[in-house]
Amino acid sequence: QVQVVESGGGLVQAGGSLRLSCVASGRTGNMYAMGWFRQAPGQESEFVAALRMSASITYYSDSVKGRFTVSRDTAKNTVYLQMNSLKPEDTAVYRCAVVRNYTPYYSSTYYRQSEYNYWGQGTQVTVSS
Repeated sequence: QVQVVESGGGLVQAGGSLRLSCVASGRTGNMYAMGWFRQAPGQESEFVAALRMSASITYYSDSVKGRFTVSRDTAKNTVYLQMNSLKPEDTAVYRCAVVRNYTPYYSSTYYRQSEYNYWGQGTQVTVSS
């Protein structure tokens, strides 16, 4: 079992920044990847960003590329999402998720929720205009 806890959400004005943290615990040895998804009210959940834990390989949705940066601290089983130049449309509940084991073709499937085994409870990000 893996427990996933996000933190760092809050209220920020448009153009501002926030940094989200995601800490995994439990059977975390050699986790394959961690990712971020978000869901706005009345909208479907969408992929935001993801990171391979064992290599510096990152993935971003088109909507956040160039504004958000995902990074990791493997020793702490932690992934961060640095969000800059925030827009009101970034308002959503952000959830962190874990791919526990090696996954073939992850580079082609990283954006699919079904690839992830464990999920956090979510943290609210609200961007005011």
